[in-house]
Amino acid sequence: MTTDTTGFANPDNSSLKSRLWGHLQAIARERDPYLASEGHFYVQQYIQAFLTQFGAVETQPFTIRGQTHHNLLLKLPGQQMARPPILIGAHYDAIPGSPGADDNASGVAVLLELGRSLFAQPARHPVWLVAFDLEEFGLLGSRHCAEQFHAQGQRLRLMLSLEMLGYCDPQPGSQRYPADFFYQLYPSHGNFLGLVGSPTTFLDMQRLSRSLRQVGQVPAHWFPAPNRASALPDLRRSDHAPFWDLGYPAVMLTDTADQRNPHYHQASDRPETLDLDFLTGVCRGLVDGVQGL
Repeated sequence: MTTDTTGFANPDNSSLKSRLWGHLQAIARERDPYLASEGHFYVQQYIQAFLTQFGAVETQPFTIRGQTHHNLLLKLPGQQMARPPILIGAHYDAIPGSPGADDNASGVAVLLELGRSLFAQPARHPVWLVAFDLEEFGLLGSRHCAEQFHAQGQRLRLMLSLEMLGYCDPQPGSQRYPADFFYQLYPSHGNFLGLVGSPTTFLDMQRLSRSLRQVGQVPAHWFPAPNRASALPDLRRSDHAPFWDLGYPAVMLTDTADQRNPHYHQASDRPETLDLDFLTGVCRGLVDGVQGL
């Protein structure tokens, strides 16, 4: 576990931080569905068993290369059940040869703790939590989910994609960007959470950013991507993109992946490289933010 150098420490966070660390230890292992099928199955069962504490977990089966894969979906009630749900997703697969601690055990760990918190204190809207499979193979699990919802006429209040949430580097120059104009608008140090959404979600991104800063004590910066980020393909590399393409309001929340994290898609992407105080702050901020939407 890294030493706290970022200012995100909070003595009230110790229990949550311990639980997140436990999730990371369980999930961060080789889990490519074809080359590390045992690890993949273990993580799938871990997620399902944990979420089952809070309600029935539905599976969304889909077949690729003759093999059936599953998204896992938990539907939590809201204070006002007639409202369309907020869908929050994180992918649980990883590339071959990497334990995928940041990519994306960090996102799944936060997803699981959102389930615990939003079960205990429901948000105004119903919240549906989904663990996607096969993100690393071209967003296949999230594409299946989005297409299924679209075919069913399912409305969504908002879709949030949790994509790598735990790497933090406060050093100047540690943050890179996919286009030159970002350097004029955003910090050079990688100690913030980024939110990337369709322009229609700018008020939601503002609200979530405020909760991240005020409750989670995590700096947050948001960017409204025009035209589904067609000119910035790096901003489409997660599970929000299939929902964008079908007209759903969607936001990716991310530590910016390879624009900051040198362990991206490497064997070194291990839990001890992550900043647990930063990840805990992200989780606390998101609980508050989702409850306020």
